[in-house]
Order: sequence, then structure tokens, then C-alpha cells
Amino acid sequence: MTTTVQDKAAGQTSQGWETPVPTALLVLADGTVIEGFGLGATGHSVGEVCFNTAITGYEEILTDPSYSGQIVTFTFPHIGNVGTNEEDIETVNMAAASGIRGVIVHAHVTEPANHRATRHFDQWLKARNIVGMCGIDTRALTALIREKGMPNAVIAFSPDGKFDVEALKKEAAAWPGINGMDLVPGVTAAQRYVWKETAWKLGEGYGELTDAKFNVVAIDYGVKRNILRLLADAGCEVTVVPATTSAEEIMALKPDGVFLSNGPGDPAETGKYAVPVIRSLLDKKVPTFGICLGHQMLALAVGGKTEKMHQGHHGANHPVKDFTTDKVEIVSMNHGFAVDPKSLPANAVETHRSLFDGSNCGLALTDRPAFSVQHHPEASPGPRDSHYLFRRFVEMMQGKTPAQPKAHV
Repeated sequence: MTTTVQDKAAGQTSQGWETPVPTALLVLADGTVIEGFGLGATGHSVGEVCFNTAITGYEEILTDPSYSGQIVTFTFPHIGNVGTNEEDIETVNMAAASGIRGVIVHAHVTEPANHRATRHFDQWLKARNIVGMCGIDTRALTALIREKGMPNAVIAFSPDGKFDVEALKKEAAAWPGINGMDLVPGVTAAQRYVWKETAWKLGEGYGELTDAKFNVVAIDYGVKRNILRLLADAGCEVTVVPATTSAEEIMALKPDGVFLSNGPGDPAETGKYAVPVIRSLLDKKVPTFGICLGHQMLALAVGGKTEKMHQGHHGANHPVKDFTTDKVEIVSMNHGFAVDPKSLPANAVETHRSLFDGSNCGLALTDRPAFSVQHHPEASPGPRDSHYLFRRFVEMMQGKTPAQPKAHV
């Protein structure tokens, strides 16, 4: 009988119950070695370890280009048990499918238990060349990250359990980290394309926009599919352009509005070429909406600054207050950098704030039609509390003045 990775993770072998041989390692930059059992692709990969608190949507998370350069640890113990399918992938640029560096889960992966599943999670990881591991105490790893910050590390899977541990320690210690890295070139579109696909509906699948009311240009820093779908749902035909597209090329498309997408890496590095373009568009008073990295790009364009976070925000259960409505919404988050609200100029008003740590989660300009949020309103995965932001963008393109933030409490 062949012993599978899943059997070993459960502690069962063909000879009966015995201590299994670890087939995966997580080697931190400080030399810490954590043993587990391999999943997905064999080999090793280096990246920054973060933790994600979502209990659903692991396929969307692992195909979100914003996670490029990171090893994702799921705090929820049962990941992979509903399998995978071809409808829940968020990556548009399939060449960037392996931008994520690895995945760590607690429990061994069971057979798929969902009517939409087309492939086992382990097979899906192999196909996307993602190294994974299971069978470790993810609570302890999460506690370590909360105490010491997101560490650089190497994740390695060797079916025979043999590793050059010293070499892995050196590789983890030598990796410079995401701070100072521009990761957008690895995930942005190679060329311009038009998007008309609308959101998924049970029993119908994805639809198609047939009566566009607005022409939106999306600057692709690593855009997610569901963001484009919700723009299409709002009546926008979206022309997606590479991250290095000039302001002149964008204006030649005669946009009713410009969208600044999510993406990975250090915003200050991406801003070296993105900020001049955004400033030019703002000067022309083109309605502008940014999400995640796009929010950070807008802040940099008006003179703000960004800073590396201790542990980042990654999950589908983060409370954020919208000061324009005084409502608290539960949102999806995925960012390791944040806008410093103290660095924002007088014409950039804070509209959203995290109720976890008080960090900035949104801004709006008072003298130009532009706003942005740090969280992910497209809710894939996650709640739908923030869908109104797409309507707010449409209203801005219609010339309506957005609601102004109320006094912060």
C-alpha cells in the first residue's frame, strides 16, 4: 500500500500507527525550523510569512496577485476540504499564477466535499507550482508573527524527508524581504484588454455586460477578477492597461473614470513610475477610484507616505468604520503596508479607519473627484458590506458630489 502525504499527516502508515517522517520544513530567517508534511509542488520557495484569518475562499486568496512574494498561513484549521474549481480563480494574468510563494495549513487535506469541486486541493497546488505544508501548529506560528512581525522564510517539500537545512537557513536569512521590492511587474497585464464579464450567480455562472454606461480604464497593478466583474455589474466597460501605461495613453481612451487596482509589494517602489501618471490624471480631474495598492498609490500621488506594518491585515472579518456614513462594515483585507494618515495633505480627508488598530483604510480628495479604500470591497472571499463603493464611483462619474466624512469619533 502506498502511503500518501495525507496518511502521513494523520500519523498512519502501511505498517500501522507510528511517528511519521516530516516531509516539509518552514525555515525562518532567524534559524527556527518548523517541521510538517508536504502538499502541492515539491521543491522550495522563499518569501514573507503572513497569516490569514478567513475561514472560506482559500482558492481566491491563493490566486490573489496581492499575495505575490508571500507564504500564507491559514489560521482556520480545515483548508482544502471543499476542493477547487476553475470559477473561483482571481488571477487574470495567468503567467503570475505562482506569485504566491507557499501555503501553510493545520489539518491534513481531505477529499473534496463540494458539488462545485473539479480537483483535489493537493493536485491544484501541484498544477500551480505552489509549495505547501500541513500538520503544524498554525496557532503557534500566528502567535509568533503577532509578537515578532512577518518573518522571511523558506518553505520546502521533499517527499523523502531529506533537506539541506543549513542551505535553507542561509537562503532564508539572505532574502531581502518585500520592503523595497516592486513586485507589480510580475503580475501586471502584458497588454491592454477589455473586460465585460459580470459577477457569478448560482445556477447561471458568470454573465456579460451588454449595455455599458461608462468607459473605465483600470490600471493593472495586479487586479482581481471580481473587482472587474463588479465594475461591469455597475455598468462599466473596463479597459485594463499595464501598470506602466502613460497618462497620455490612458486619456486617449477617453475614460469616464480611472480605477487604480490592488497589487503586491512595496508601494513606494511602485510609486516611482505610477505616481507621476496618477498625478497627471488627477490634474485633469478624471474621476478616480483606488483599492488596496491603488489606495496607497493615490495617497503617494498627493504627497502622503506609506509604512510597513508589523503583521499586516489579512482576512475576511476586519471591522472598518466609514466616516461618511458613520457605519461599521466587516471587510476583506490583504495588505502589509499602510498609508500614514498624518502624512496626508489638507485636501486628502480620511474616510475609513480600521477598528482593529486604528490604521487608515480610506481617503477622499476635497478638490478633485477621487477616493480610495485599503480594503477589498469586491468581497471575494468575504462579506458584501462594501459593495456600495462601486456605486459611489459610478455616482462620481455622473458628476455627483460624494458625501463628506463626519467628525471622527
